[in-house]
Amino acid sequence: MQKKIQSALISVFYKDGLEPLVKELSRLGITIYSTGGTQKFIEDLGIGCVPVENLTTYPSILGGRVKTLHPAVFGGILGRRDVAQDLVEMQEYKIPEIDLVIVDLYPFEETLRNTNEEKLIIEKIDIGGPSMIRAAAKNFRDLVVIAAKDDYAGLVELLQTQNGETFIEQRKAYAAKAFEVVMNYDIAINNYFNGTILKPLSHKQPMRYGENPHQKASFYGDLTNVFDQLNGKELSYNNLVDVDAAVQLIHEFNNTTFAIIKHTNVCGVASRATVKDSWDTALAGDNESAFGGVLVCNGSIDKATAEAINEIFFEVLIAPAFDEDALTILKSKKNRILLKLKNQDTKAKTQFKSVLNGILAQDTDQGNYTEWKEVGGRETTASEKEDLAFANIICKHLKSNAIALVRNKQLVGKGCGQTSRIDSLRQSIDKAKQFNFDLHGAVLASDAFFPFNDCVQMAHAEGIEAFIQPGGSIRDKDSIEYCVQNSLALVMTGLRHFKH
Repeated sequence: MQKKIQSALISVFYKDGLEPLVKELSRLGITIYSTGGTQKFIEDLGIGCVPVENLTTYPSILGGRVKTLHPAVFGGILGRRDVAQDLVEMQEYKIPEIDLVIVDLYPFEETLRNTNEEKLIIEKIDIGGPSMIRAAAKNFRDLVVIAAKDDYAGLVELLQTQNGETFIEQRKAYAAKAFEVVMNYDIAINNYFNGTILKPLSHKQPMRYGENPHQKASFYGDLTNVFDQLNGKELSYNNLVDVDAAVQLIHEFNNTTFAIIKHTNVCGVASRATVKDSWDTALAGDNESAFGGVLVCNGSIDKATAEAINEIFFEVLIAPAFDEDALTILKSKKNRILLKLKNQDTKAKTQFKSVLNGILAQDTDQGNYTEWKEVGGRETTASEKEDLAFANIICKHLKSNAIALVRNKQLVGKGCGQTSRIDSLRQSIDKAKQFNFDLHGAVLASDAFFPFNDCVQMAHAEGIEAFIQPGGSIRDKDSIEYCVQNSLALVMTGLRHFKH
């Protein structure tokens, strides 16, 4: 079913990209109704438009809060062209038919990012905009609705090729987009009032494919709020999953730290006085798994570090800053993805996972430990305390069951994703031996309690003498007694860090 556009209502906050569309509407002889700043923008282009006040007979009132909320506007949008009584009433009350609605919404999320002042935030809750968008989308059989500036160019092309006419399939597609815009807007407002920061499913970005080439995928969100991409190919689904893991990990550290991520698990991490030393030490922890990994650092990448990194193949490098000579080196490979992390903690307060036919939501895993309870055969030394806290954070970012072996703030062995904790410990010890690490003086962290004392026994046999775990097993005393009998340090934190 084709419909000829003869009139349009335009009321937008952002004017960028609007000029070609307005000019095309004018070329087609379409009557334009408009409000406030949008009206001025159109008139400054030398194009005539009808003020909405001429329809409503009311000026914009209450500081701009009320200007389109009127039957003359909503009647023109909601009136059904195939219902005789609607047409009679529209004629009786002198309500013109509106065939095209172009409306965007006040920048609520942008205002949230820029201020904490409640008065300013509240004023960016749009009322008329969502109402007009919903009304126009509901009446898609008779009119077109454009609720995002990203669709301006497409509409211009459609108007040109179809001489101002639209098909019902096109109108319905625009209506679907419009409802999505309003839904995401309402989610953002709801989150503000509930004190959450769940990102609405906006800014849909199609990806090349998902985890595997036969899977379709999209990203919903605004990556420009997290980082600037300085080089490389388009981020893939798997890249983004690993980048998220890398960013969440690096925010845990205050000292200069470098980490290497592979399939969301950290395989190398170290804190040192310089970025270059941190990189060298992290890589030494497992230079085999680093191949094709995602690298992340909380310091500026300098030339010396760039030269060292450039020697291996990696997918992504994330850092808050890059020296110019370092960028020259790193950009030598055009597909290599370089991300400049913005100065903000991107960790949301809520996490989501799709399961079965629904979604699970939970608070994010915050913190390192809730208590530091020394229950072993001796107190931890100062250096052991630092390494135990470091190792515990690493465990938090490994898939369960997780074991991390650390010495001098360097990950020297790890086990994760195993079906038993003792298997993870075996894996971590084997990793350490693979790269010739002496475990004497190393510490061990476990993401959950030891169900038996076999883990402390096996680790002790390899030279490990300090442990950290949350506790909570009915057999905690078995591990405690072994540590007491062998003068080993054992810390219980009261905070489990499962990651499934």
